[in-house]
Amino acid sequence: MSDLMSMPLHKLMEAVEEMGEKKFRAKQLYSWLHEKLIFDYHEMSNLSAAFRQQLSEQYPLPVIKEVKRYVSKLDGTTKYLFELFDGNIIESVLMKYKHGNSVCISSQVGCRMGCAFCASTLDGLLRNLSASEMLMQVYLIQHLSGERVSNVVVMGTGEPFDNYESLMAFLHIITSEQGLHISQRNITVSTCGIVPRIYDFAKEGLSVTLAVSLHAPTDEMRKRLMPIAYQYSIEEILKACHYFVEETGRRVTFEYSLVKGENDSEEHARLLAGLLKGLLCHVNLIPVNPISERDYVQSERESIEKFKNMLEKYQINVTIRREMGRDIAAACGQLRRDFKQGGTQ
Repeated sequence: MSDLMSMPLHKLMEAVEEMGEKKFRAKQLYSWLHEKLIFDYHEMSNLSAAFRQQLSEQYPLPVIKEVKRYVSKLDGTTKYLFELFDGNIIESVLMKYKHGNSVCISSQVGCRMGCAFCASTLDGLLRNLSASEMLMQVYLIQHLSGERVSNVVVMGTGEPFDNYESLMAFLHIITSEQGLHISQRNITVSTCGIVPRIYDFAKEGLSVTLAVSLHAPTDEMRKRLMPIAYQYSIEEILKACHYFVEETGRRVTFEYSLVKGENDSEEHARLLAGLLKGLLCHVNLIPVNPISERDYVQSERESIEKFKNMLEKYQINVTIRREMGRDIAAACGQLRRDFKQGGTQ
């Protein structure tokens, strides 16, 4: 069955015409779904009763409901667990900053990338999310919080480039002038480094930020942390990133999780700086979130500062990510897994 909510406006027009309605009805319908955030056809008052009934029979809307909510006592970060139509659980996070509200969404149920420090991947990949299921995370959080979402990061559970078609549909609809119209420049898509998709993404004509999870300055070290490193070398990833910068004019963000005794020495920082020299980029240092199934430990604060200072010495733009929602396990996959196993927070 087709998913009407995942359709761009031009496809929606075709679907509406096939149902015997005028094209302008598609614009009305699109506005109800993506601008007014109404997810019950029977509340769409400017559509005829017969058309609303036809829609509900032919195109049932995605069913997503909130099953749990956790609010950080430290910084107000809110983590939502949502249940999908098939009983699967996904998680999304609302982070409040001075510059606006940011939502981190999931792109898959689980993940098959196998990164050693991430809870998302422990149960493998169950399925991809549709564009509508990605959209509904943003829409529901805006509805539940009563506040506008101005920034989106596709950095929750899953590898977005492993669900490329849904990702692109999501990006076009969330930034549409007829919808929430979130600025492309306020959206970040994270990948563990699927090289062919970086090239594809560079050609899409978007002003979206690309974040690449690097986490190590050598292939040998990266293989211990990220199985994708057996498929694509750092050299291949950086070549693709240079292409992205040339095509889009936008800098690349490199995510680097600091694991104590593993990748956090000043020598590691020096090697990383050498790799990134001459590339328009920014390094986001992330104190790794400990998870019970792994024995990785967060780097000492002193080591993190030394790592940052070494990168700056080589003129690499760098920040240390502010930790949000630490007391509610706001890192990827932690709460979903805990909830499934009957745990509590």
